[in-house]
Amino acid sequence: MNGERFKTSKGPGTPRGVKLRRLRRDKWLYILLIPGLLYFLIFKYVPMWGVLLAFKDYQPFVGFWNSPWVGFEHFRVFFQNPDFYMLLRNTLILSLYNLVFFFPAPIILAILLNEIRRSFYKRAIQTMLYVPHFISMVIVASLTYVLLTTEGGVINELLYAFTGRKIEFLSDPDWFRPLIIIQTIWKESGWGTIIFLAALAGVDMEQYEAAIVDGANRWRQIWHITLPAIRSTIVILLILRMGSILDNGFEQIFLMMNALNREVAEVFDTYVYTLGITQGAFSYSTAVGLFKSVIGVILVVGTNWLAKKFGESGLY
Repeated sequence: MNGERFKTSKGPGTPRGVKLRRLRRDKWLYILLIPGLLYFLIFKYVPMWGVLLAFKDYQPFVGFWNSPWVGFEHFRVFFQNPDFYMLLRNTLILSLYNLVFFFPAPIILAILLNEIRRSFYKRAIQTMLYVPHFISMVIVASLTYVLLTTEGGVINELLYAFTGRKIEFLSDPDWFRPLIIIQTIWKESGWGTIIFLAALAGVDMEQYEAAIVDGANRWRQIWHITLPAIRSTIVILLILRMGSILDNGFEQIFLMMNALNREVAEVFDTYVYTLGITQGAFSYSTAVGLFKSVIGVILVVGTNWLAKKFGESGLY
């Protein structure tokens, strides 16, 4: 019996045999997978050893391995730093603004585009919405400066002509966050519609026809057919978005920040750049970056757990 069991465990009809046949049949697909695996291995997983800098007092002339081990000292200094609460507040407020104003924007645009029946107009509008995504943030910041500066800015000149006064858009701290959100919505909303339009493409048109027969207007069709069709996509993107809640993007903030609005503009990304690159505090800035990553993982896992509690599939 033991001999028969040993033979049948490797037979062609066993799970192991089926896996071997599939492996031989799809060998070229697995070979094509190798470059992608190497990319993630070399550029994503191997650099993870760099997080050890957060637990060392890294000194370039001594080297990575010979630098003294300090444990959680950098984290203690960071949490006791008065700037920590300012950075946390600024980062969370900007992330909250993004969730409230930017995250729904691609969804709304995708629904509106889905309601356009003439393909020519739909493609033309989609193209116009996609173009800002390919514009460098440096160009976006330059356009913002040209439009809003008090020294000849187009909008400020119009305001002065009608009201007799100008607004310090670029230096007033109260205007910094609205400008960042407006830039983000204008630049990325159109590109974000791609995923939602792809999800809407799979909706059976007979559902809309049946809703029309039942007397449902456009708003009812959107509420009962369109939104449920992309609900799972919205949940997944929301989970992924929560993972980057402390990541507001360095380039945009850095370009729009100046000495007058720094109190509301300084976030973790710019703080890491200032300490790590300009001041050479490599270990301390690595600790700040690791803190961001750990919080991101916790938020992703927690949001995924909540999504499953509410009956969604989640990420895993």
